Amino acid sequence: MRSPRWLGVVLLAACLPAAWLDLRLFLACWLAVWWWCLGLVLGVHANAWIRALSGGAWGDPFVALAPAVRRRLPWLLLALLPLAAGAHRLYPWAAGRAWLDALPRPDFPRAWLSQPFFLARLVAYALLAAWITRGTALRRKGAAAGALAVYALAGTLAAIDLLMSLQQAWYSTAFGLVVLGAQSLSGAALVAVATPRSAPEVPWRDLGNLLLMWVMTWAYLAFMQFLVIWAENLPREVVWYVPRLAGGWGAAGLALVLLQLGLSFLALLFRAVKDEPRRLKAVAAMLLATTALDAAWTVVPSVAPRGVHALWLLPLMFAAAALLMLPGLAQGVRHGAT
Repeated sequence: MRSPRWLGVVLLAACLPAAWLDLRLFLACWLAVWWWCLGLVLGVHANAWIRALSGGAWGDPFVALAPAVRRRLPWLLLALLPLAAGAHRLYPWAAGRAWLDALPRPDFPRAWLSQPFFLARLVAYALLAAWITRGTALRRKGAAAGALAVYALAGTLAAIDLLMSLQQAWYSTAFGLVVLGAQSLSGAALVAVATPRSAPEVPWRDLGNLLLMWVMTWAYLAFMQFLVIWAENLPREVVWYVPRLAGGWGAAGLALVLLQLGLSFLALLFRAVKDEPRRLKAVAAMLLATTALDAAWTVVPSVAPRGVHALWLLPLMFAAAALLMLPGLAQGVRHGAT
């Protein structure tokens, strides 16, 4: 094991006391970090599947990196076990069902959000993730199309189950697209960061254009969700944004607008950035950091909007995850595996 991964294990162990201080907040932070890590794996594959359908040299780094990131998937699926075990502490519908009974039409939510069915779906999502990330979908158009369809459907349902249901009685039809767009963006950013500058015939400008496209896609979907909810101004809908637009989480949301949209969009407009690997890598590294912030902003305020321990717990967990996930990926781009 390389020394960065040892440091990651040490940082992860340093996070464990938070489970004693505030177990629900610990599980929320674990979910945010886990979702970001899973998004890196699936985001790389989603771009690789698009390349299998469209062709083009722009996707070669994605195809090369996909087997390397897939090697992290079994560990990520094991990391889902604490969330499954602590579902009754994390999710309000699992702790008590009174709010479900207060819904206008509670029959379907009551059936869908039952713990046995929830756990069964988690197993199904894990099996589907392992299945669609097989190497076959990287080479065959039919398999790639099927993988994208399964990813869109299962990814949306997983986002509803794991993220949306953290907020009592809140729903948005655009939510799945928003989080899947963020995953595709993070996967493209990871490839740009992991691809060595010395690698021959890397289409850096194409990678920059792809990053720009995903930045605009994520921004459009996230803004339209916000705009529709803001225009309707219904209590059951605005309840999701209230804790995210106040205090420290409001500052985090502003940072997402300024960095993940504003600064990256402006930088990626210039060929001088997209044609220069060092500059493009800097923008991609910033996007990796902001997608991590986006995952935290999406998850934690639903559980503990004023949880002070998140100030140190989230940075430690994300740093540990990065040290465990990212080392060795540059060799994966060269050889297609680590």
